[in-house]
Amino acid sequence: MIKVLTIEREYGSGAAMIAQRLAEKLGWKLWDQAITDEVARYLECDRRHVEQQEERRDPLHYRLLKSFLRGSFEGSLNAPKMKIADAAGIRKVTEELVRKAADEGNAVIVGRGAAYYLHDCANAFHTFVYAPFDDKVQRLQSEGRSQAEAMELVENVDSDRTMFIKEHFGIDWPARHLFHLMVNSVIGEEMVVDIILGGLAAAKKGKLPGMSC
Repeated sequence: MIKVLTIEREYGSGAAMIAQRLAEKLGWKLWDQAITDEVARYLECDRRHVEQQEERRDPLHYRLLKSFLRGSFEGSLNAPKMKIADAAGIRKVTEELVRKAADEGNAVIVGRGAAYYLHDCANAFHTFVYAPFDDKVQRLQSEGRSQAEAMELVENVDSDRTMFIKEHFGIDWPARHLFHLMVNSVIGEEMVVDIILGGLAAAKKGKLPGMSC
């Protein structure tokens, strides 16, 4: 039985609103900003810091420094006791939250690597929402971004996600073979919602490949 819906997305594709509407129609809990809030609470840091670091890699110079510190005697003693709010620390806590949400069920999980952490879960239905470049830029502009800022975000955020997925899962983002459904949001958010609901309904009639969560 399907009890988890993951929504991977291109930045600016409108997936956040689509996920919210899906959660409302299904009566399921939405795990989007809620994940960010929970990570910030656990790591005792500002949620804006988590937003800037999630689904990204730490800079190379930082990773080298942390590797050096872990190799030192003092670093080895202190590291296990620390809640480090860097990209790696955020990723670890996020994975725990995603798996917990999947275990509880009735969850719509947006991004955060959920489709990849849960790729072998037969109770999960994985979707990917994308859109043409110009459409994504226009959507961000309608939210108050300048054209230059919108174009930069569309180009850079997904580039960061690509590197994040490559580093932690060893696959090229978005790894199309892991998704049951991929939808272009240019057709309209309501139609995307209906298509995903239709895919869920079809999936509930048969067993999806994979293992139970």
